[in-house]
Amino acid sequence: MEIRQAYRGDLEEIMAVLEAAKGIMRASGNHGQWVDGYPGEDVILEDIRLGHGFVVETADGTGCASVAGYFAFIPSPEPTYSEIFDGQWLDDTLPYHVVHRIGSYPHIHGIFSAIIDWCFTHDRNIRIDTHRDNLIMQHNLLKHGFTYCGIIYLASGSPRLAYQRL
Repeated sequence: MEIRQAYRGDLEEIMAVLEAAKGIMRASGNHGQWVDGYPGEDVILEDIRLGHGFVVETADGTGCASVAGYFAFIPSPEPTYSEIFDGQWLDDTLPYHVVHRIGSYPHIHGIFSAIIDWCFTHDRNIRIDTHRDNLIMQHNLLKHGFTYCGIIYLASGSPRLAYQRL
């Protein structure tokens, strides 16, 4: 697997990956996250424009690479993380990066680990949030050493479980 910055030309493959990720969510009982067309092409194109969008590529049997995963890696501050409820961040003074919009195909394993490993080579202070119904993500976060810190609220008012790893 290789991780590289996403380009506008990757958009079609990225959107297919994100649709597959929505399928994983729905199949596991998470019907409240990534609804109403989110994340749409406009969100992904903005990630790419800002240099925050990344793809995970895998090679097929012929050596051709294809997009198997996507994520946004965004430097602090994250406005929705300015207030946390029913808990606290592990550290609220150091700069951090946020990982948003992680998606992959269900049949390709190791994408989440590859993303987190890559992120920690670029920053040792990572925050991430997820929907209460996203049990797969919660399991992966704890498995990879993240600590549950409390609840944050998106701009829409929707609550999210917040995690941090230093």
